[in-house]
Amino acid sequence: MTDRQSAIEGYHPSQTYLRVASACPEVAVYNPFENTARITELYETAAKRGVSLVVFPELSVTGYSLGDLVTRTALLRDARVALLRLAASTLNKNCAMVVGLPLTHTDVDAVSAGNIYNCAAFLADGEVKGIVAKSHLPSYDEFYENRWFVPAESNNLLFEIDGALIGIEICEDAWVASPPSEALASAGANVIVNLSASPEKIGAAQYRRELVKTLSSRLISGYIYAGCDSGESTSEVVMGGHQLIYANGQLLAEKYPFSTQQLTFADIDLEHLAFDRRKRRFGVSAPPKPEKPVIVIRTGVKRSQSDIFARIDPNPFLPEESAESRAARVEELLAIQTEGLYRRMMKTGLGSVLGLSGGLDSTLAALIMVRAAKKLGGGNDKAHALIMPGPASSNQTQSNAAKLAQGLGLTWRISPIADSVTAELNALSHDAGNQNVTYENAQARLRTLRLFNYANEHGLMVINTSDMSEAALGWSTYGGDQTGNYGVNCGLPKTVVREAIRFLSEQPEYSSVKTILRDIIDTPISPELTNSGDGITQLTEDKIGPYALHDFFLYYFVRRGDSPEKIAYLAKCAFAGKYPGETVDKWLSEFLRRFTRNQFKRDTMPNGPKVGAVALSPRGDWRMPSDV
Repeated sequence: MTDRQSAIEGYHPSQTYLRVASACPEVAVYNPFENTARITELYETAAKRGVSLVVFPELSVTGYSLGDLVTRTALLRDARVALLRLAASTLNKNCAMVVGLPLTHTDVDAVSAGNIYNCAAFLADGEVKGIVAKSHLPSYDEFYENRWFVPAESNNLLFEIDGALIGIEICEDAWVASPPSEALASAGANVIVNLSASPEKIGAAQYRRELVKTLSSRLISGYIYAGCDSGESTSEVVMGGHQLIYANGQLLAEKYPFSTQQLTFADIDLEHLAFDRRKRRFGVSAPPKPEKPVIVIRTGVKRSQSDIFARIDPNPFLPEESAESRAARVEELLAIQTEGLYRRMMKTGLGSVLGLSGGLDSTLAALIMVRAAKKLGGGNDKAHALIMPGPASSNQTQSNAAKLAQGLGLTWRISPIADSVTAELNALSHDAGNQNVTYENAQARLRTLRLFNYANEHGLMVINTSDMSEAALGWSTYGGDQTGNYGVNCGLPKTVVREAIRFLSEQPEYSSVKTILRDIIDTPISPELTNSGDGITQLTEDKIGPYALHDFFLYYFVRRGDSPEKIAYLAKCAFAGKYPGETVDKWLSEFLRRFTRNQFKRDTMPNGPKVGAVALSPRGDWRMPSDV
């Protein structure tokens, strides 16, 4: 076993993830000891599942809807006793909890006359590790917190859990113009927790989602929002127990309002947060730090989860979602491609031409070319295609190419290259029976040469049809299909190209070519540069591996900055039951080898539109030395 294989086998999720939970216990208003029992039960359930941090709602020890009862001496005394009991329940458990309760300023004994604060207590290892008070007290509409509480003088505590730094804010703190989480994140917090008691009303849940999503994205942090149970509902308001867990704008888990679910779990990827903060130089652009020096409190809790709660989507570029949102996403990427090509054609005054092979990439490029030409106000005089059958071209692909060109109304012609290939190989004294790389690349380069010559003849520009997966793997011929005037597909991986064509095949405006598009989707992927029999015999994925795996590797390597060990682990989770572990390891090694060896091709790739979060243009998103 190699060192790399040994490392891959040794990867463990606790190296990367912080397992968290938001909890929504049924509340017993004005009964701290009953609430303590319910909180403890949920806490212990979470601890058994490898959770490192559990967050409970605002004033969860006593209930939020106390009104004037919050000032009662007996309640404040009982809340303090309950807090110590909850702290004791964390002893010898590798899990912290954050609970809400009212505490007096001095909190020395039951008759303290100090001011009352709306607090969050951080408990771990049998101790109260720290107390954070609410900074912003709402006193509008249904809220009257200024009647009972005093705002915090500062919020400068961070709690460390095995590399994670936890900051705390309480409900209204997140709604103000400059929430405490901004300063806490600037001071190093990568996870923010919010203990809340936000009533339900029309639109409130969606507003809450947008708020938490935006905060987590702006702060490049995890964000755990724990809303009060519906038992807090009063004659004036209704609580719903909304729970949200986000990481850098991505929803990881949600408990919908009024759901009976009491624990909501998620794994926050701390490495991904750190990677994105490095990329965006968060330390330079972050908001001002807290006015008082930050105090970091070590909790002693260690991350310990042994698996991943969330399903790892095998297609991170186009994850599973509702049919409506998926369609909207595909239409958006098509619009970006179309606009990019349209602008290039408009500014150059040139039409466009591409080589139409009957494969996925040239098919999508042709569809985009037609859309751009239509937007430009031109017809088939602005959209040309050459079908250039070579020695290994199959009848199936060439027939599909011709039918597609006809159905889309392109200006097209068949321009065979077999004789040119023979002449070129003869000039090199190459044995025509030797179907080696020279034999293959001669075809790719002659096709490109013909396209450029045709473009000059007709006042056109050459559309490069290669996709991002091919650029990542170097699966193109330098000086051949690797070049062009504009690369319309450069922002899409192969798996998304296929889905984009599938989407277009379902649209009424393409009904005349629907059957052709479906056949192209189902045709094996092949460069058709060698042939050992009838039909398509040179299969790309047999040679370089499944594109589904390579696109997965590409996303986590470039977008997430993950190590090979972690990528292998995630791929094995995502493709369990489809690809054995050894297959994942084999093709991951091939991906890494090809990606590092082929930067020289990416260095000279043509202009093309960035479509998603990953792009490989050397003038845009991706710069690396060719000699790695």
